[in-house]
Parts: sequence; structure tokens; C-alpha cells
Amino acid sequence: MKTDNKPWFWIPLLNFASGLPYAVIISVSVIMYKNLGISNEDIGVYTSLLYLPWVIKPLWSPFIELTGTKRKWFLSMQLLISIAFLLVGFTIPTNGFFVMTLAIFWVAAFASASNDIASDGFYLLVLPENQQSFFLGIRSTFYRLSLLAGNGLIVLFAGYLEHKYGDNTKAWSYTMIAVGLLMTFITIYNFIFTPKNEINAVEKNKETHHQSFGTIFISFFKKKQIGLILAFILVFRLGESQLLKMLSPFLLDSKELGGMALDTEAVGIIYGTCGVAALTIGGILGGIAISRHGLTKWMFPMFLTMHLPIIGFILLAFFHPASIYYIYAVVILEQFGYGFGFTAFMMYLIHVAEGESKTAHYALATGFMALGMMLPGMLSGYIQKYLGYDNFFIWVLIATIPGLILSRFLTFPKDFGKKSEEV
Repeated sequence: MKTDNKPWFWIPLLNFASGLPYAVIISVSVIMYKNLGISNEDIGVYTSLLYLPWVIKPLWSPFIELTGTKRKWFLSMQLLISIAFLLVGFTIPTNGFFVMTLAIFWVAAFASASNDIASDGFYLLVLPENQQSFFLGIRSTFYRLSLLAGNGLIVLFAGYLEHKYGDNTKAWSYTMIAVGLLMTFITIYNFIFTPKNEINAVEKNKETHHQSFGTIFISFFKKKQIGLILAFILVFRLGESQLLKMLSPFLLDSKELGGMALDTEAVGIIYGTCGVAALTIGGILGGIAISRHGLTKWMFPMFLTMHLPIIGFILLAFFHPASIYYIYAVVILEQFGYGFGFTAFMMYLIHVAEGESKTAHYALATGFMALGMMLPGMLSGYIQKYLGYDNFFIWVLIATIPGLILSRFLTFPKDFGKKSEEV
């Protein structure tokens, strides 16, 4: 089947293959280690260090830019990720599993970061510019859906196995093996369905390939407003970086510790059902809004929609309602807001990457974004322990303010992201 001009065939699964490894390495590992007896402080530090490959990926993004095709890169990296997850599954039952699985996750993280570079570059090269703003919402949605597949369906599966076997070690071992097999299937799908017309796109951008490694970096730091841009990228996710690390422990911890006392299966159900639906709707609406009216009109409202649902977690932490439906309501609002608002942030990163060397410049922008996620995340366990969950969520909400303020000073074309009449 020819899919070169049918982005619906390849964009969803290609971005799912970027998000799923990230979800497992950064988020699902938090729940796994929590249920295998690791402390919040160790979880915060060591799982945040797994962000490092995404932070430093700009160091090798020019190499991916200048050698081979993006398609060969992302297929190779997805295969490596599949093998790594299988190895994690076989390693969990062994002595010293914490150190060994972290080491394997590091390998998977480097492969996943490389996969992201290649996949982003492939998207920017192959998809016509007048379709990019519309499909950005689809990309963002399926990327986030893959995160929810990890935090939802995979966690639900692990919770089911925990109840079935009464053995968390066996349950998580089988879960990670299943994730490895799923990634193998996705890799095969992407091999079959991703377009083969990248060579033509590369030929149209020949001048990029004549640039040197150093020139690519220097040209990024010569962009207009680069100081403000980097400050914004670094602080925009300051609150979210801490929220993501401590949200699962909050839902799993006992009432005595300030948590919601849910089991693993319940957490998986909440994120794998209503969370998926809310995120899908939010992401699609975000892409449509920008493609119709441009980023200027929607950026600030979308950022507010993304951050304000944190108030819901503050209320949960203070009042601990008995009904689980309050948790569902908060998660629905948070996931919708995230799907809707994060689309604007990713659209702005595409603006930052515009020009020659799009792949490397986009990697640089997302590398700074990952740095802004890693450093606060490393401290999140200690901050939560000091403040308690109730005051911790208030702090998280406050931490979103600097990014909102800086966003008001960013400049870009008024109609950036608005699609042309014909797509």
C-alpha cells in the first residue's frame, strides 16, 4: 500500500513509538520501583537522571542530521529499545535489580532520544509545511496517548498481574517483557508503513548536509531572542516536571502518608480510560485551534488550560474525598488541559527550529526542554517529603508562573501555525 501521501497511516504510530519508551523509562518506572520497594527520594533522583539522554541529545543530533536517513535511524533505535525492554523484564527477578535495570533503562533512553531526533526530522522533512500545524495536534495527541498507554494500560496490566500472582516482582517482570514485544510490533509496523520518499526531501535540502557539525550549533545560538527562548524552554515545565514524578506516588501512598491509597490497577484504569479520552479530545482541539487561527491567538489561553488543573490535585491532597470519581474528574481536566495546551508549546518549538538544520535545531530545543524537566524532577522527592503532598501541589502550581510570564515576551509571526486554505 502506498502511504507517501497519507500521513494518517504513519504519523500516529511513529509518534506512539517515540512516546511509549519515554513513558516506560520516565513514568512507568516510577510506579514499578515504588511497588518494588524503592523510596520516593531515590525514585525522584534516579528516574530523573534518566532524562539525561534527552538533555544531551543535541550533542549527537548533528551526526544524525549529517549521516544516513532519518528512517534508518529511527527503525534501528526502535529495535534496540525493544531488546532493552525485554532485558529489563528478565533482569527484574535478579539480585541487584535496581542498579541493573537502571543501566538498561539508560541504554534504552539513549536509543529513545536518538529515535526522537530522527522521527522529528523525518516529520519536518517529509510532511508538507502547510500540513504541519494540523498534524502537530495529531502528533502531540498520539505521543501523549502513548504516555497514557504506559501510565494507563501498561500499569493496569501490571496491577492485574500483581493481583493474579501476589508477587510484584513476577508481575513487573512479565509486564516489561510484554512491553518489549509491543515495541517490536510497532517497529515492524513503522518499517512497513512509513514513507520511502525521504530521499527526495533530503535532496531538496542538500545545503543542510554541507554544513559542519559546529556550524549547526552556532547557527542555533544566533537565533533572534535566543536568550529569552532558552529561559522560556527551561522554566515552562518547571511545575510539570515535579508533578509527573510525585503524582503516581501520591495516588499510591496510604492516607497516613497523605496519599490517595489507590492500588496499581486503579491508577491504570483512571489514566487508561477517561484520561485517554480527555487527552485525545484536548490534543485534537489544540491542533485545530492553532491551524485555524494561528499560534498568537491561542498560546496564552492554551498554557493556562494546561496549568490550572493542578488546582484539582491541591484539593485532592487537602480533602482526600472518599469517592474515586473526584479523582476521575481531576484527571480528566488535567489530561484535557495537557492535550490542549502542550500543543501550543510544541508548535512554538517548531518555530524555534525553523530554517536550515531543522532536525538538529529541534533536538537542541527539546534537549533544553528535557534539562528543564530533569533538574527539578531530581529534587521533587525531597521537596514533597519536606512540604507534604498538600503544600507540594501548591508549590507546583506556583512553579508554573515564570513560564507563563516569559511566554508573553516571545515574538513570532502573527499567523504562525495557521494552515493555508488548501491542505
